[in-house]
Amino acid sequence: MQKKFYTVYVFAKLSTKRFFRDRLALFFGILFPIIFLFVFGSFSNNTSNNTSFNIALINQSNSKLATQAIELIKHSTTFKLNNEITTMSQANKKLNEDQLDGVIVLPKTFGQTYKGLPKGTAEVYYTINNIQAGQTLSAILTSDFNVINRHYVNYRGPLSVVGKAITKKSLTPFDYTFSGLLGFSIVGIGIFGPVNVFPELKKQGILRRLHTTPLRVWQYFTATMIAQAITGLVSLIVMFMVAIAIFHLKVTGSYFSIGLFMAYSIIAILGIGLAIGGWAKNERQAAPLSNIVVFPMLFLSGTFFPRYLMPHWLQTITNYLPLTPVIDGARLLTTEGYTLTQIGPQIGLLAIWIVIIYFIAFKVFKWE
Repeated sequence: MQKKFYTVYVFAKLSTKRFFRDRLALFFGILFPIIFLFVFGSFSNNTSNNTSFNIALINQSNSKLATQAIELIKHSTTFKLNNEITTMSQANKKLNEDQLDGVIVLPKTFGQTYKGLPKGTAEVYYTINNIQAGQTLSAILTSDFNVINRHYVNYRGPLSVVGKAITKKSLTPFDYTFSGLLGFSIVGIGIFGPVNVFPELKKQGILRRLHTTPLRVWQYFTATMIAQAITGLVSLIVMFMVAIAIFHLKVTGSYFSIGLFMAYSIIAILGIGLAIGGWAKNERQAAPLSNIVVFPMLFLSGTFFPRYLMPHWLQTITNYLPLTPVIDGARLLTTEGYTLTQIGPQIGLLAIWIVIIYFIAFKVFKWE
């Protein structure tokens, strides 16, 4: 028995060394997920922070109130002012090209005095297909003008609104994006790795020669599982370091629990790669089958966008995909501070998939 596990150790060590010596494997295993992290991380940050409107401001009034309104708009973080547009014809061109959300016009009568008080109506122009942004822009501008109005009229209506923050912090778009990218990285490690390697080993006759030795399938699979778990954890650790340093990810859970669950997830998803790579005779068989399996999981398991945006019936179906508990569990552990005992449903569902997937992998594996 000791010799059998020593064989597992030797093959796991060789596979791990092969990974770190292979520049192409290092690129797709570590650098490629980091590139995706920068792309989607930057997009998520821009989405969460971008509550501003691209506008043009055309002032036709010389009043003091118009100057005051312009200063208020210029210093508002809600508006991104395009200072190059000075005429309505220029503004219309930009509106038609969808480069502006709206145009604010202060007419000549804006700020004129009536019965001792200045008055004026700002005009907000927007296109028909951008009505929602235009109406929101009008509401925000009205709220900003109320700041000026209070200097002239002291009025308090019978109804009011007060905002109160609850103590619990909500998840940011990046929190969802990061857990999805962890799932994407695990898919790359667990599926594309074996799918690319196994057919090549069969082509070179390496697996055929290994079959003539006392090596058993379970030993080879176990060694591959250990090697992939080690290299996968290295890749995920790098992702965490970049996310914390660059995108200020707040990890509220235990790093030890996260590491255990990530290794468990890699082993679970690896079974799919072992089944496809072990069954396929060559790359022509492996590539289409892996794409048929992988892409539905990537798009339906919450990898690139939250599943709560899907219809309810589709969410129910996607709950049972093998990648879904990986992403949900990663999010709960990383950003919501859950413990391993609290994500029992995710661990249990992955355990069921491990039994099913590895049963298939052992049945369809071919040495040549």
